[in-house]
Amino acid sequence: MKLAVFGGTFNPVHKGHLIAADFVQKNLGYDRIIFVPSGNPPHKKMEDCVSGEDRLNMLLAATEGDGRFLISDCEIKRQGASYTFDTVAFLMEKYASELEGKPGLIIGSDLFSGFHLWHRAKELSELCTLILLRRPVHVSTNAACGKYAELNEEQFDPEKEPLFKDAVFVMNPENEVSSSLVREKIRCGEDAESLVGKEVLGYIKRKGLYGFRQ
Repeated sequence: MKLAVFGGTFNPVHKGHLIAADFVQKNLGYDRIIFVPSGNPPHKKMEDCVSGEDRLNMLLAATEGDGRFLISDCEIKRQGASYTFDTVAFLMEKYASELEGKPGLIIGSDLFSGFHLWHRAKELSELCTLILLRRPVHVSTNAACGKYAELNEEQFDPEKEPLFKDAVFVMNPENEVSSSLVREKIRCGEDAESLVGKEVLGYIKRKGLYGFRQ
């Protein structure tokens, strides 16, 4: 079985995440995509973030009935900082009897320039196949990270990053949805069902997440 790991805060999971996972599964031949909601990522501020349990439950609601998608709570259960290298190693051991070849690791364009700062980044790039989701047509002008800090994201060329020499660059469908947009719409009392789906929005309403107002 070919597996790909898709980590993130998923705060909340939205249709953009599902479209990306669907695209990777269908076009790169993976049998299963494993969503891993983050616990305590060392390189990302968890601002305006709901509990791990809520993020996990929203993922379960979003993927229910689709056998291609699995959910792992390993990072939420893990104490201390959550490193992707440890997560991939854990999942490789868990699925060792079923795993075919290297697992894939799906990474969004907002993380490209900072990948070299990740814990055991070189080993991680060798342990799995990096699947790099290309940025949409409108490119962010946020500052890049680490050794690329003098560049903005538009100037950073991921194909020149040595750690990406064996990576798979994916031109996935452009999607304007983001978790921050979903949260903002909910805070403003706007309908977000088209962005997250009926099941996820129903969970948000029941729990009163993100400042949802009846």
